[in-house]
Amino acid sequence: MTASEPTPTIYEWLGGADALHRLTEAFYAHVHADAILAPVFAGMDADHPAHVAVWLGEVFGGPAGYSAHHGGHAHMASRHLGRGITEEQRQRWVTLLMQTADEVGLPTDPEFRAVFAYYVEWGTRMALIYSGPNPPPVLEAPMPHWGWNQTPPWTG
Repeated sequence: MTASEPTPTIYEWLGGADALHRLTEAFYAHVHADAILAPVFAGMDADHPAHVAVWLGEVFGGPAGYSAHHGGHAHMASRHLGRGITEEQRQRWVTLLMQTADEVGLPTDPEFRAVFAYYVEWGTRMALIYSGPNPPPVLEAPMPHWGWNQTPPWTG
């Protein structure tokens, strides 16, 4: 990239839809074999990995497919209500996703990995909050958009 070229989005940098589909397919295959996470996803729909790939794409600056076809942030947040996710499950999800990012060849540069890890930490902590006893109002939650030097504000 030269100084005259625009900075790519996180979505473009990580390899777009193909890379996200590789990531989520491999990740959820690992989830099913994981003693800590398998119970959380026991009834998972077969399309779940593809939906998560579309979610991540939108979050990282790609097409707004999740908002257009799956209900945006309100739908994603509602999928976590009442699930009672534990801190141990959240931490395992983070660890396994980061390991899978290595496995499928997502970029390893520190700038990308810092942004990616920041989102994964933030997103899993939001899932923990939404799955707990006093979740914030689902309908008021905006779709998060993650960039190189910006993150959505916490409004809780």
